Amino acid sequence: MTQDILQHQEGGVLTLTFNRVERKNSINVAMYEVLATAFEQGAQDSATRVVVLQGHETVFSAGNDIDDFLRNKPAGKDSPVFRFLRGIATFPKPVIAAVCGPAVGVGTTMLFHCDLVYAGDNAAFSMPFVNLGLCPEAASSLLVPRMFGMHRAAEALLLGEPFFAEAALEVGLANRVVAPAECNALARAQALKLAAKPLASLMTTKQLMKGSQQEAVLRQMDEEGAHFGRMLGEPAAREAMTAFMEKRKPDFSNC
Repeated sequence: MTQDILQHQEGGVLTLTFNRVERKNSINVAMYEVLATAFEQGAQDSATRVVVLQGHETVFSAGNDIDDFLRNKPAGKDSPVFRFLRGIATFPKPVIAAVCGPAVGVGTTMLFHCDLVYAGDNAAFSMPFVNLGLCPEAASSLLVPRMFGMHRAAEALLLGEPFFAEAALEVGLANRVVAPAECNALARAQALKLAAKPLASLMTTKQLMKGSQQEAVLRQMDEEGAHFGRMLGEPAAREAMTAFMEKRKPDFSNC
């Protein structure tokens, strides 16, 4: 099992920690496998009442590990990345995220499926899919306009421009902004509060809050996934990925 995702179970709280700081917690296929399995098992495990996702106080996640992603492109709905996205989107118990530093791509889109998000004041969120010749994933093309409003969603998804902790707080993506050194501890404290509550009440309340959009979210994920897979093989994505690996600015003049 990869040590790039640390798992700690205590007091009803399963904490999943991105532990690849030297690579800015970029996520590879082995890490997606661990995350997907943790959510699948946690949904059934009575000892897991709350899940916490966290990184380091300097970085949450830089998104996909591009080199690994190109070598292990997602192949259908049963690939680890799609299992993880479905798992977090349908997880029946509370999910909390503690986000400090960069949260890029899936590092941001996974947060739309969390119930509580606490941000360090150094948090920087971005969804640069268009800049990579791709389209949004994790139902973000549905959830971002609903949360942000259409014009702010266009800045985030069409321009792919980053936004920071106070903006995340303003639009409702973050519940609270704290010093980075306090962020993981705050998420842990809130998770313990939730774990002490009646699980059936937590699960029913979450289902009632999210149930009306659950089908739409999964349908949007499927549609995004079909476009994403197609676009991965097109010239714009190839140019963007090649430019990234060569550390140069991409040229989309012929795309």
